[in-house]
Amino acid sequence: MLRSVARDPWQLRRAWNYKSAVLSSLSRAVLFYAANAPAGPAAARQAFLTEIWFRLLTSGFYGALTQRLRQIEPAWKGLLAAIVILPTCGHGLEIAVHWWRGTAELSRSIALSIGFTVLTTAFNVFAMRRGALIVGPGAQPLYRDLVRMPSLVALFITAAVSSLVRAARGWTRLA
Repeated sequence: MLRSVARDPWQLRRAWNYKSAVLSSLSRAVLFYAANAPAGPAAARQAFLTEIWFRLLTSGFYGALTQRLRQIEPAWKGLLAAIVILPTCGHGLEIAVHWWRGTAELSRSIALSIGFTVLTTAFNVFAMRRGALIVGPGAQPLYRDLVRMPSLVALFITAAVSSLVRAARGWTRLA
């Protein structure tokens, strides 16, 4: 699956994920606004607008890639690939765009964005494996996905805590 995307990355344009584009651009623009607020309203507004346009243009492709990675088995391999590939691809370009636009609090903004990417990518893979936030065959309208979010977030937190507990038990046996 990854080889197929590496050979023909333009295939992702056919699977462009509008849900990822909309949700990512809005949430990240707010994040950039908050990170740049100490530099003043004009700086915060510029960072907001830069991020919203950047993410509207790119996040649909990252969402398409995430949607493909959700199919990898075992699930942890798909999650690991998503958490490594997406930040590597996305944040280098994000840094360049914000540097070019003169984002005042660039370091703070990018650090928050990377942390947000790791968390949201893990959640997106989790949700997509359960049929939410996907586009194409089997997809539901965005409003139905949003209605499911509270229960998906609760399941995600439960699964994360359960995984951490299992890992901790494994580590104590090794000690």
